[in-house]
Amino acid sequence: MFIDRATINIKAGDGGNGITSFIHYKGKVSGGPDGGDGGKGGDVIFVADKHLSSLADYYYKTKFVAENGSAGQPKNCFGKSGADLVLKVPLGTVIRDKETKNVIADMFEDGQKKIVLVGGDGGKGNARFTNARRHAPHFSQTGEKTETKRVVLELKTIADVGLVGFPNVGKSTILSRITQAKPKIANYHFTTLSPNLGVCEYYDNQFTVADIPGLIEGASEGAGLGVEFLRHIERTRMLVHVVDVAGEEGRDPYEDYLKINAELKKYGGGLEKLKQIIVANKTDFFGAEEKLAEFKKKLGRKKVIPVSALTGAGLDVLKKEIYVALEKLPPVKPLEFEEFNYVKPDKLDYEILKEGETFVIVGTLVDVLKRNVVMDDMNSLAYLQKVLRDRGIIDKLRKMGANEKSTVIIGGEEFEFVD
Repeated sequence: MFIDRATINIKAGDGGNGITSFIHYKGKVSGGPDGGDGGKGGDVIFVADKHLSSLADYYYKTKFVAENGSAGQPKNCFGKSGADLVLKVPLGTVIRDKETKNVIADMFEDGQKKIVLVGGDGGKGNARFTNARRHAPHFSQTGEKTETKRVVLELKTIADVGLVGFPNVGKSTILSRITQAKPKIANYHFTTLSPNLGVCEYYDNQFTVADIPGLIEGASEGAGLGVEFLRHIERTRMLVHVVDVAGEEGRDPYEDYLKINAELKKYGGGLEKLKQIIVANKTDFFGAEEKLAEFKKKLGRKKVIPVSALTGAGLDVLKKEIYVALEKLPPVKPLEFEEFNYVKPDKLDYEILKEGETFVIVGTLVDVLKRNVVMDDMNSLAYLQKVLRDRGIIDKLRKMGANEKSTVIIGGEEFEFVD
């Protein structure tokens, strides 16, 4: 199954919890703290793989979570870090943030890696909280929790040449004759339902050719296979525009030529400005010679390459024309966008709300403190007071009018303000 667009949920691994532990001596009173730190959670990493051609792996399964870090261990042993989650995607996959629509990465080169989410840090064990006055802390820190991100994967085929034209004009047959590709070929419309890639060898040179599913009038607005596949020619360096010069289905090749170019212009993105080689296929049909002459006359000075995909006539000339044109064109470039580097959100923001003589501290800082402070442990409460002082919260409370009659609420717990 060919899938060129998918929306998935990704989540880095949570950090492992630090633990509360003390050294134990056989037959003696326990010694000092030896609780180890938790392990770091796994990252979410996307990797471009040239052997993939579809996003089918992300069609049925849409939730991907990296491994969590393990909890710390006694004897100051660290917990094991969680394994990174590696998600492989085809070359040409653009990764966007579903919420902001911003481009996160353009997976343009084989082996390219992009860290999209970073795993949570492991919590500190109680051995980390000792100081000159706190010799035996009975508390430790929980691991950092990570959030889920929703991303859109969009595949835009990377090729040197894009074959375009109406359905059933012979694009797939041409691809199969000038490359080693084996696309599905049949005498009905929309035989090709996904882009087919092939490598054309011209003496010691190679270039890639993409057969794009047949376009019809209104494709830029979604008719037929529409914009589902027009995006696959955004990255091509040039186009080979194939028409059925024999008019096998009663069509006018010149009118078809104009309509396809009109759709390319409506779609935007500069597709109409790409270099084009016009190919008149099916010259082996009865009466095709006269129709070819008429087609050339209508085009004026534009060059036309007559070919027969069936017999192979003219295909060597076509390959030479493509090679000569590509030699003069710049290489395909990745998208231009502001570089994305994952930055962990600030977990320590807060706000102080005043209600008379009551001050309520809210925000993510409170959520972190609730996980890491044991309210019935004096050492842990001393740690809480230190955090409030270091973060400037006590000074801010004082400036807002807090005094010894004031009550301060943190995470549902009430405290008396002591100046």
